Amino acid sequence: MLVSIITPTYNSSGFLRETFESIINQSYTNWELIVTDDCSSDNTWQLLKEFAEKDSRISVFRLNNNLGPGYARNHSIAKAKGKYLAFCDSDDLWNVNKLEKQISFMSMNNLLLTYSDYDEISESSGLIRSVISPSNLTYKRMINNDYVGFLTLIYNCEKIGKIFMPEMRRRQDYAYKLILFKHVKVASKTPGNLAQYRVRRNSISSNKFKLLKYNYKIYSDIEGFNTFKATYFMIRFIIFYFLKKIK
Repeated sequence: MLVSIITPTYNSSGFLRETFESIINQSYTNWELIVTDDCSSDNTWQLLKEFAEKDSRISVFRLNNNLGPGYARNHSIAKAKGKYLAFCDSDDLWNVNKLEKQISFMSMNNLLLTYSDYDEISESSGLIRSVISPSNLTYKRMINNDYVGFLTLIYNCEKIGKIFMPEMRRRQDYAYKLILFKHVKVASKTPGNLAQYRVRRNSISSNKFKLLKYNYKIYSDIEGFNTFKATYFMIRFIIFYFLKKIK
């Protein structure tokens, strides 16, 4: 069962080699890695070509303009051929048995959408904290807060269909998860801590308060909520976020 791994890159040369090695070393070998570079200005593109030359499972593409990670991911999704779609950003890491455990768990339990626990790590790969996700999740719960690390998510593209991501500049991953969760009654957590999410200094994703305006945009523009309902869910998101942090 082929797994298509979707990876966007932008000026990622400092972390790219470690990320790719974590994918290449997977115990599950039936995968394709589809990378779309979002017009990097460093030597990311040169590194991508080196990896693609060494491993035929890796396909790399380059956008002519910087359009954002949502657009880059969609470019890769359009070219994906796998039964399953998985996501790994260019500075994140997967445990060596991540795909093997998750695909086996999905196959044995006939699941369409799964995720796992993961660690947050620093730029120097030091452990910040472990993130524990709920055992099962539905759209109604996900709309209140984002409980799933995007780097752990895998879905059955063959049964759900190939879903494309909203091309907003920020929080497109959360918007995408909400769209996916509408296609399943419930998603389940694969046992084990299977990945490491790198927290970058000064990145907008590292400052949750800066992301709030993008969350509101998801509720209003993507979910189509009116002003009252979008504000209501924004307040709930903040409450559930802090409840999650203190657990």
